[in-house]
Amino acid sequence: MSTPLAHIVDDDEAIRDALTWLFRTKEVASAEWDSAEEFLAAWQPDWRGCIVLDIRMREMSGLECFDVLQERGNTLPVIFLTGHGDVPMAVSALKKGAFDFLEKPFEDNALVDVVIRALAQDAKRQASQATQASVSNHLALLTPREQEVMNLVLAGKFNKVIADELNISMRTVEVHRARVFEKMGVRSAVELAQLLAPSRDKGSGSSGEH
Repeated sequence: MSTPLAHIVDDDEAIRDALTWLFRTKEVASAEWDSAEEFLAAWQPDWRGCIVLDIRMREMSGLECFDVLQERGNTLPVIFLTGHGDVPMAVSALKKGAFDFLEKPFEDNALVDVVIRALAQDAKRQASQATQASVSNHLALLTPREQEVMNLVLAGKFNKVIADELNISMRTVEVHRARVFEKMGVRSAVELAQLLAPSRDKGSGSSGEH
């Protein structure tokens, strides 16, 4: 997995150098790009970190770059650097999903604070994705019968009711229930429900209706 970076996209070399130095003093790893085109040519969907993007550049503008990133499904938080006259454009970008914007001249600590918040948001997203991938892998280990039992457990039904509905013995239900907990890495129905809540909220469909 790639190292989290604050990607500085600005056609002003002095600003790139200043931001790189600033981030280094705050122990924030960064990368420099002298144009939107150069950045887009290198961009990868599995990058981690955030993007510090100047709105006005010589060729492709920051807003145009932002639009392309959105079309590509970019998930990195985007922080715009704006001049005074660009604030309305930056506000418009916020409504389209940008993380934040700072107006030039900005205060160094204010920018660093925003970047650190953006990096934290991206780290949280990455962790959530990793958790969901792990959950999916665990679900794939369940047999069809274990999935049936799991869904009835999540519906709050007691072992006896589950046994009656599936026409199996209570002992068999207990065995399946224990295997479900073991394979999913939980110790209780409450933990199981908490683990599966995000995917079930998205309508992932593993709700074997009976």
